[in-house]
Amino acid sequence: MNPPPVRIAIIGMGGYAGAHHRALITLETKGESRLVCTCDPQAGFFAAQQTEWEFAKRGVRVFSDYREMLSACTGELDMVVIPTPISLHAEMHRACVERGLAVYLEKPPTLDPEELERMIATDDDAPRPTLVGFNFIIEPFRLALKQRILAGEFGALREARLLALWPRSDHYFQRNGWAGRLLTPDGRLILDSCCGNAMAHFVHNTLFWAGGPALAQWASLQHVKAELYRAHPIEGADTFIMQAVTENGATLRLALTHACHGNSCQTETVVCENATLTYEVGSHTEIAWPDGHRERLPLPPFDPVIENHRAYYRCLRRQVERPATRLIDSRPFVHLNALAYLSSGEITTFPAERISSRNDNQKRNLYQHVDGLAEALDAFVAHGTWPGEALGWRTQPARLATTAELPRLHGLIDKLAGRT
Repeated sequence: MNPPPVRIAIIGMGGYAGAHHRALITLETKGESRLVCTCDPQAGFFAAQQTEWEFAKRGVRVFSDYREMLSACTGELDMVVIPTPISLHAEMHRACVERGLAVYLEKPPTLDPEELERMIATDDDAPRPTLVGFNFIIEPFRLALKQRILAGEFGALREARLLALWPRSDHYFQRNGWAGRLLTPDGRLILDSCCGNAMAHFVHNTLFWAGGPALAQWASLQHVKAELYRAHPIEGADTFIMQAVTENGATLRLALTHACHGNSCQTETVVCENATLTYEVGSHTEIAWPDGHRERLPLPPFDPVIENHRAYYRCLRRQVERPATRLIDSRPFVHLNALAYLSSGEITTFPAERISSRNDNQKRNLYQHVDGLAEALDAFVAHGTWPGEALGWRTQPARLATTAELPRLHGLIDKLAGRT
């Protein structure tokens, strides 16, 4: 006999919430879940979506406030999906846990290390551990490859690298009131960026590759060195260049940017003693052996939202012990992001002569492109060549930062945002 559908609420209808609404339509047709209710403070603005998603036919109740929705529907729910602005995650997570509801919380859970610890403590009272929606951790091929790494098939892990270029137009940074911002109007940390938000999945993946000895383990950090830059006219950074040393002595090098135009890429590389593994997200993986032999294996189709829902349903039914990423598993990611700011100490604007504005093919979106940046990031990831030093982009070198300095983060961000 099939288990009953998981009864779900989604907070929000705009932005990434749409991906969850569409996933639930698919999962409902298979009898795996049912959307009971949803809410949005501008629910009327999404009338077309409500029609497209057939809310009336499916019996989905719509509210304008999540607290009203929870008060009215808690007894009909098993879990709540929270794909809302980062600054709202903690309060919404607490409201759901206090009502005995499981939570699927979109990444990042928060980018404030202190707030994360409070959320971890709140989750101690949850009926099942909260899932943080880092999309790619449950990929079967990824899990199998990490098991091979942990088994020692490729020798000791030496380095984990990430090169990620995602063009984002000016429109992207105007999509809402917090895009590219460091702080909320009342002074709470947002830290929206390529590292903290858009490409957080891949940063989290890099920490996953370097974590052990357990499969579901992420690398803890000794120290971090970073350079942060911007080309777009934003408060925060659109380019992160980071090097970290983990507690087990592995080196991480990560380079991410939105300050580019053209094709995107996200390449994860794991350098082991006896082989180098390259993971092209959504495409293929390649294993290069010292004798020159290469194995190239295509990655099977994978729908991250649907498969993360299914995996969390198994957790709720106690078919598996834990979700793929718990709040406590997000700690290395939140620390890495925070330490990047503390190490850099500034967000450097790229030299004006390097920045050019480019249109897409339809000439509807304007992109800020930094000439030579892609080559500089590639050199950093491959060889550790710091652009700030090699190209003279910074007047002061970045320094090493450790988790002991995390209490300084709020003061630094206040300074970077012009609050002090």
